[in-house]
Amino acid sequence: MDVLSAAAEIEAAGRSVVHMEVGQPGAPAPGAVLEAARRTLEDGRLGYTEALGIRPLRERIARHYRDEYGRDVPASRVMVTTGSSGGFTLIFLGAFDPGARIAMAAPGYPAYRNILIALGLVPVEIPVGPRTRWVLTAEDVERAHAEAPLDGVLVASPANPTGTLTLPEALGELVSTCARLGIRFISDEIYHGLVYEGRAETALAFGDEPIVVNSFSKYYCMTGWRVGWLVLPEDLVRPFERLAQSFFISVPELSQRAAIAAFDARTELEAVKAGYARNRAHLLERLPALGFDEIVPVDGAFYVYASVARFTNDALDFSRRMLNEAGVAATPGPDFDRERGHRYVRFSFAGTEEAIREGVDRLAGWLR
Repeated sequence: MDVLSAAAEIEAAGRSVVHMEVGQPGAPAPGAVLEAARRTLEDGRLGYTEALGIRPLRERIARHYRDEYGRDVPASRVMVTTGSSGGFTLIFLGAFDPGARIAMAAPGYPAYRNILIALGLVPVEIPVGPRTRWVLTAEDVERAHAEAPLDGVLVASPANPTGTLTLPEALGELVSTCARLGIRFISDEIYHGLVYEGRAETALAFGDEPIVVNSFSKYYCMTGWRVGWLVLPEDLVRPFERLAQSFFISVPELSQRAAIAAFDARTELEAVKAGYARNRAHLLERLPALGFDEIVPVDGAFYVYASVARFTNDALDFSRRMLNEAGVAATPGPDFDRERGHRYVRFSFAGTEEAIREGVDRLAGWLR
């Protein structure tokens, strides 16, 4: 967000910036979503809904798990949230007590750590790297739990910033290990649908106890609509409902009604994904030739996490100069990994093909 603010200042001064810093689709919401929103607005009244979400949307999400994963998830366990961010706030408050220790991979999405700390919980960041294809393993969890007991484990697959996928067998091992050790397992599946290598499996394939997080923001191109969902174990539904009533009352009704249509926009969304795939291929071809090495496997999402060690040992300064001198905005690694991130930069390829190609050409001219 600091990079985005700096980029906005540069643009306000009349210079152009290629945005490769924010994990936000460059495409608008699907046409069916926009049409559903128009119909809802024409009906006139918008009001509070049930704290768990409107029933047609919860039922459609439950059907999604049957259609996509072959899992029978009752709508009673589905909760609609204000994006995945609202979901994580509810999880950390409703499933854990103050002081609880929650393990996650480093590098990882920085908001996990920030929300945990703000709520009085303890993030336990476990370094991952090439040995495990940059994903957290059951062995990592066993080792960390033996050193100091864990209360929760949070895994994102595909992950931010790396884009790496936890393969189904490894995900099953994580779920079973956490169940055996009495650890809550949280599965961030917000980038499901955006997979280029391998297959994304839901943690619900391995039991009813995992807490699953998803959202309409990424694959469905609805970031600004602020609507996501949780699939909860039965024992957490009522506590989460009470928390949501107090914190949010409900997710905006307009967004909920529009989101129902997103599931039937597959043709349009797959065309957007095909554009990401072309951007991914372009970056994986060009970035190594420019000197960005140690590129993490980009199985999914829309990020390339690459080493800048050939150029610098200070990714913050490198990103600042890249923005000011080349007009390319990217996210420095310390956001994601406070110990080793100074050697890495994350490039988002969620923008248009034209913008991504322009960004790489600017980098080539700048680094020449």
